[in-house]
This record gives sequence, C-alpha cells and structure tokens, in this order.
Amino acid sequence: MGEGIVAAPVGGLAAKNRITADDVLLLRGQVFRDGVVTSEEAESLFALDVSAIEKCAEWPVFFIEAITDYIVHQEKPSGYVSAANAEWLIGVVSRDGVVDTRAELELLVTVLEKAKFSPDKLSAYALQQVMHAVVDGKGALTKGGELAPGRITRGEVDLLRRILYAFGGDGNIAITRAEAEVLLTINERAAGAQNDPSWNDLFVKAMANFVMCGSGYEAPTREKALHQDAFVDAPEAGIGSFFARMAAGSVAGILDAYSPSASIDTDWEAHNLSREAQARRAEAIDACEARWLVERIGGKPALHENERALLKFIKQVSPSIHPDLLPLIDRVA
Repeated sequence: MGEGIVAAPVGGLAAKNRITADDVLLLRGQVFRDGVVTSEEAESLFALDVSAIEKCAEWPVFFIEAITDYIVHQEKPSGYVSAANAEWLIGVVSRDGVVDTRAELELLVTVLEKAKFSPDKLSAYALQQVMHAVVDGKGALTKGGELAPGRITRGEVDLLRRILYAFGGDGNIAITRAEAEVLLTINERAAGAQNDPSWNDLFVKAMANFVMCGSGYEAPTREKALHQDAFVDAPEAGIGSFFARMAAGSVAGILDAYSPSASIDTDWEAHNLSREAQARRAEAIDACEARWLVERIGGKPALHENERALLKFIKQVSPSIHPDLLPLIDRVA
C-alpha cells in the first residue's frame, strides 16, 4: 500500500483527534488491501496513535495487528525480526527508556510472541518495562492503579512469564544473561515486600534455567522449564513449600535433555545450530556463569529467600558445581 493511499485517511483522523470503529474499518481496508504493511504506513499509524486523544476499543487491536505484521512478516525470512526493525520499534515506543501506553507495551509482547526469532535486546527491553514499574513506579503498567510500585503482583508475574515464553522461540531456549540481569534487579528491589507467591516460582525456575544451561545442560523449552505448577495458588504457598515441591521434582524439566526443533528455516539453520553449540560448551560457560552469580548476589550480608532457594536447588541437582560458586552454596547448607 502506498504512502499516498494511507495518508489521506490518516491525515483526516489526525485533524479530528479521535478514532471511531468506522475509522478503524476504513483504515483496515486501506492498509491490508494488498496484504503488505509498508514502513510509511507503520509510521503513519504510530503518529495517529500518539495524536488521537479518543480511541475506540477496536483501535488497539488493529494497531497491534498492523505493526506486528510489518515488523515480523514484511522482511525476509518471514517470522524473523531484524536488528534494524527491533531498534526501530524500541525507538518509536520509548520515552526515556519507558513505554507509556498499554497498547505499545502489548505491541512489544505480541511481536515477541509472533516472531520465530528476535534480537536479545527486544526481550530484555520488554522485561525492563516491568522493572520500571516495580523499581520506579513508571510506565504503562502503573496506569490505572492495578499494579503497585515496590512489590510484584500476579499481573506483573504473568506479564514476565509471557515475555519469557515469547522469547523462547526458534533457538532461544535458555534464559539469556540480559534477561537474568533484569530478573535479579526486580527481585532485589522487591525483596521484603508482600509479593505474589507466583514470583517465587518464576524467579527460581528462570534463574535455574540460566545457571544450569551454563553448567552444560541442554536447556528445555522455556515453556517447559518455566511452567507454573498449581501449588503456587495454594494459600500456604510460601518459599518453604515452594522449595519442597521444587526439590521433589516440579522443576525437573530444567534438567531434561531434548533435541533441537525439527522446523528450522533453511536461511537460519546455521544461526540456530551455532546457538545450540554454544549452549553445550560447558567448560567455558560454567566458570563465567558461576562468577557472574557470585558477583551479583555473593557480596550481600544476607541473601533473599528466592536467592537461597535458587542456591539450594543448584546444590541438590548439579553433579558438578564450579569451585567459585562453592562458598556461596555453603552459605545455604
């Protein structure tokens, strides 16, 4: 669709500062008429989203669908978000590193969910939006009063899990260093607060996935490793009962070996095989991950409950613990 074709309806809507269901129907017919969303159309829709004061319920659905289609499917190979498109998306939704609107935050997560592959930076940026809400009380998640700064609610945990699941697509089976950094920062800033019990579950499983993969295990799918067990919903589900269930086998999926995906696109086969080979280089990664974990949590006079649970889990299930990590492990013996 050419710029001139979409410019007329967008220009008229921008002038009246409101978008109705009829307007969305018109835009949908124009933008998707030939099945291609162009860069000019994507930029025009973003400009309209910013300028319109009143928006109908149909607008965010269409807006997210159109921009996702542009970012995920319009560049070959389809389904793979390029570094340039990831940078563009972060640039257009970011105000000093923070996403202000729910529609734009939902767009970020939807792109991650729909893509087969996306740059690490995009997942970390989406996770940082939850961090901004917890640490600074900023961003789209703080609008409307559902989520409280300083503590982690079920809504934030659900969003974190959704982002981590989404980024676990083609080749991204293990939690990355950038993701682990954000999760640790959130945990540190919310320590001592009345956090939802589901945070205990997600934090320990995600960090265990990161550390165990770094110790030479072939990582399971993120969906399997981060699966939420029903016990976290029970009234008695504290860190103690969480670790008891975890040690009994509810996180056993982290240690399961599984074969690579059988549906690797030809253009990206070398890329994905390289990522899998890196995950198996146990000796090089083991020391690096152990030292990183010691640096991040080892210097504290007292460990947080989630951190203690993580170390207990590593001690119980790891057949070989790097010497750098042993003094920290001994603190929770």
